[in-house]
Amino acid sequence: MSATDDKSYRHSGYVLPLGPMEIRRMLPHRYPFALIDRVISCDAQLAVGIKNVSIGDLILQGHFPDAPIFPGVLIIEGVAQTAAVFGHLNELVKTSTCYLTEITKARFRQQAVPGDVLRYESRMVKQRKFFFWFEAEAYIEERLAATLNFSAYME
Repeated sequence: MSATDDKSYRHSGYVLPLGPMEIRRMLPHRYPFALIDRVISCDAQLAVGIKNVSIGDLILQGHFPDAPIFPGVLIIEGVAQTAAVFGHLNELVKTSTCYLTEITKARFRQQAVPGDVLRYESRMVKQRKFFFWFEAEAYIEERLAATLNFSAYME
């Protein structure tokens, strides 16, 4: 059996998929603002992260108490955090700092509610020195939940 047959493999010193503890070593975000639970794949252009939406998520206590919906702005932040992990894992980038610099063309198509699993896909489309441009999607199962373009400063 090859290393990729069991869906785990080495990448830049880490074994994919990455769990919360490995992600925690890469990103400064902590609960309740750590918005990716797992990174399931990463290559030279694309990183894929997972967020399990839970009724216990602190933000859902007030958004909205009788009909909880995971906020769209947090979906955007989860996509950006996935890109930040991409920066840490990508041999060509090897970043330690990532700042979101621009968001464009954000569209929300499906609400995320408790019990949903969000899959974030952040695809690098352009790089100029420390600036990176991404196209991203968020899915719930195979349904498109959100699309956006964004840029980030990574150093």
